[in-house]
Parts: sequence; C-alpha cells; structure tokens
Amino acid sequence: MTDSSPIDLKAKHRAMWALGDYPTVATEVIPGLGRRLVEACRIGPGQRVLDIAAGSGNAAIPAAEAGADVVASDLTPELFEAGRRLAAARDVTLRWQVADAEALPFADAEFDAVISCVGVMFAPFHQTAADELVRVTEQGGTIGLINWTPTGFIGQMFATMRPFAPPPPPGAQPPPLWGDEAHVRSLLGVRVTDLELRREKAVIDRFADGVEFRDFFKANYGPTVAVYKAIAAEPARVADLDRELADLAVRHDVGNGRMEWEYLLVTARRR
Repeated sequence: MTDSSPIDLKAKHRAMWALGDYPTVATEVIPGLGRRLVEACRIGPGQRVLDIAAGSGNAAIPAAEAGADVVASDLTPELFEAGRRLAAARDVTLRWQVADAEALPFADAEFDAVISCVGVMFAPFHQTAADELVRVTEQGGTIGLINWTPTGFIGQMFATMRPFAPPPPPGAQPPPLWGDEAHVRSLLGVRVTDLELRREKAVIDRFADGVEFRDFFKANYGPTVAVYKAIAAEPARVADLDRELADLAVRHDVGNGRMEWEYLLVTARRR
C-alpha cells in the first residue's frame, strides 16, 4: 500500500485529530459555536439530526439538549469518550458512530437536519464531502454549517502553518475554503434552496497573549501538533513557527487579550 492510498490518507487524518486534546479546545476556546449552529438551524424535539465530524460533540450535545434524536459521527473515535462524559454531565443521550465524512454509512434522506461545526471543512475532498452531506439530508431538511473563513484568524493560522507542513495529497483542498461564500455555493449547487451565508465572529478571551495561544494550540490542536511533529528535527524551523504563530495572535488582539475569530454560518434547505 502506498502513502497516497485512500486508506492510508484516512488513517493519517484520523491520527492527526487524535493528537493533542481537541475536546479541551472545543470546551475551553469555542464552547458557544455548537449552540449557535443548533439555534440557527432551529433544531427541536423529534428531529433526526446527524452531526458530521462531530468531535467531542460541540454541536451534537446541544442538539440533543434541544430534544433531537442525534447521531454524532466522526472519523476519530478517540474523541468520543470525552463527548460521552460531557453528554452524561448534561444528562442527554445520543449515538456516537465512527464515520468518514466522504463516505457516510447512512441511507439517502435519513436525517431531518445535517450539521457540522468546524468539522466537515477538514475533509480533504470538498465536493465529495458536500455530496455526502446533501445525500443523507431528506427533501426539505436543514443543512447547517459553521466553517472558519480564509480571511479570519483560523484561516490565517492555517496559512501561517502551510509552509511548515508536509504537502497535501493531490486534489485535497484547504479547509478554510469552506468559509468562502462562492465555494460553498459551488459545492451545494442547485440541490439546496433558502441558502443563507452569514459571516459572524466568535469572541475568544481564553489567552492572555500570543505566546499563551501558541503554546496551547501547540499542545492541544491536532493540526498544529502535527505540523510541529513534522519539523521536530529542525530547531530553526520550529523557532520560526513559534514566532509566527505568536505574532499572528498579537496582530489579531483587539484589546486585553481578546480576539475575534471569523466564521461563515451556512444554513440551507435540501430541495
């Protein structure tokens, strides 16, 4: 089996998100994003909801709290244990299932709502993932996404890390493209109606300064951990990336250690 095989690529993708501690990122840095998505999609009692690339349940758990029948799916089951603990602490039940966003193990039109909170955007082949999320949504059902934008802080963080990272596989597209309105329109095409695209900002006040941000992401955020792992034998490049990530956070500080991270909120109906 070659390094470029689909199976190998999925294994690497799963392993990347198992690095660090993504549940801590979700609960300490962006805890409100999932609830914002659930509210925007008007998820309520009795709905069948699929959360794609759910991680530890940032959106899936609020959807269950709203009374929906929820499946939290992710390629990386190592994230589920933290999600189960969070769900138990909040006294809700949902189903956790290993699933590849580009080959979902669900029937056509199985769900009333299909959502993803900064999740499906990381599947490397965007059109394939978009086709799958549309396929499993019933006619008239809701599609809802929150994606980091290319011009926002996280999009700029990925641009900063790109020169230090191994080259992506052929045909893979950068995750923040899912935060570009024209790209999302192209991916969903005529298969949806009532498409709304809104740029909003998550207020982040978790970090006192750029160094604290960098060190937190360096230790906990899978993609950042993976980039540092790739250059671990090159101290000069590690020092360069250290400086660039800290400087990026400083440039985005809007006062008193507070940052605003732009995302694109997408809602639509399946035709």
